[in-house]
Amino acid sequence: MELFTPKEIVQELDKYIIGQAEAKKSVAVALRNRYRRSRLDDKTREEITPKNIIMKGPTGVGKTEIARRLAKLVKAPLVKVEATKFTEVGYVGRDVESMVRDLVEAAIRLVREERYEELKPRATQAAVDKLVKVIMPIRKELSPDTPEAQLAESISEELVDGKLDEMQIEIEVAEPQRPIQMMQNGQGAEINLGDIFKQMGGNKPKKKRKLYVKDAMRMLVLEESDKLIDSDSVNAEALRRAEQEGIIFIDEIDKIAGAGVGSSRGGPDVSREGVQRDILPIVEGCTVSTKYGSIRTDFILFIAAGAFHVSEVKDLIPELQGRFPVVVTLDSLTKEDFVRILTEPSNALLKMYTALLKVDGVELKFTKEAIERIAEMASFENTNSENIGARRLHSLIEKLLTEVSYEAHGEKVDLVVDKAYVDSHLANEYMDLDLKRYII
Repeated sequence: MELFTPKEIVQELDKYIIGQAEAKKSVAVALRNRYRRSRLDDKTREEITPKNIIMKGPTGVGKTEIARRLAKLVKAPLVKVEATKFTEVGYVGRDVESMVRDLVEAAIRLVREERYEELKPRATQAAVDKLVKVIMPIRKELSPDTPEAQLAESISEELVDGKLDEMQIEIEVAEPQRPIQMMQNGQGAEINLGDIFKQMGGNKPKKKRKLYVKDAMRMLVLEESDKLIDSDSVNAEALRRAEQEGIIFIDEIDKIAGAGVGSSRGGPDVSREGVQRDILPIVEGCTVSTKYGSIRTDFILFIAAGAFHVSEVKDLIPELQGRFPVVVTLDSLTKEDFVRILTEPSNALLKMYTALLKVDGVELKFTKEAIERIAEMASFENTNSENIGARRLHSLIEKLLTEVSYEAHGEKVDLVVDKAYVDSHLANEYMDLDLKRYII
């Protein structure tokens, strides 16, 4: 896991998410505690379990974005699942144990990618040697008097420098085996015939294909890397990481909570509480069987999130509440937040739209007054209709720039978006905003 301090984690999250300091701080501390625990002796480490977190707040305020950024930030297995995808045992749908299996798959991918990177120089050299043998007869015809050793060295250098990338060759490569999807009791399982052949001591079927050298190089490097990697050690390391460093982000957890006092337990949501009961042993700590081996869930960090606008955290079953001791509330976004969201983050909306339209020759510039007007409209709409958080900005900006996007065709155009432009192109929102001053 990356050795970020809590402050460094928050600083990284600040680049993409505006506000929500309490949520960022809680997540940062939880992540750092994973590292602190890993530095302890085995006996003490076994006694320390993660303090799971529930993030509650309106949609569009940054809950899911925190999970997305964490996945890129930490070199630890992390999966995001939707609580609404799971059903109680006995109903058709995904069982809750599949989230742990997904985590193990994520850990396998993570460890395998690391091993690929370590073995890349060796695998690349092996791929170059194979390609040299394929290209040699072609070069020999063109330069029959040149010694083979000299030709081989020349071809090898050109391959490494990428000078032969656009050359077409015919080469024998392992045929990719597509997994077969099997369904049983509503559960999906994949069987990969290539893996079965490999386990039986056979080789994957090969096929001659015409490819560009750059594509052949990529496929051969992967093929050679697979030969060099010890799958058993990858699986063992992945299981250890998933068990000790894994993070599961459960989104929309409020959708499986009761709807408060007096809510009906019947109808289409009959299995809600059953899903909570099924999740409980996973969060509490149990052993789950996967195709790579068994994994204990005692030390996996669970982060749950939900809007909780119909239900409350207290509507979850008490045992599950007890397994999430840290509850943080994310604030609704204000006009000032919207101004910052539009301009400050590395992936700020206005920066993205400016970059997109620049491709077609449109130079966009937004005045300060225009940005404040858009933020004011977004805040007004969220207050007076459904509060969809920062997603409201996507709706407004898309409507604002639809005409420009449609007309852009590569001719250079300079467009200054000012307050008047915003008012004229968002007339309906502007009218509602203007009428507000007359409401007593």
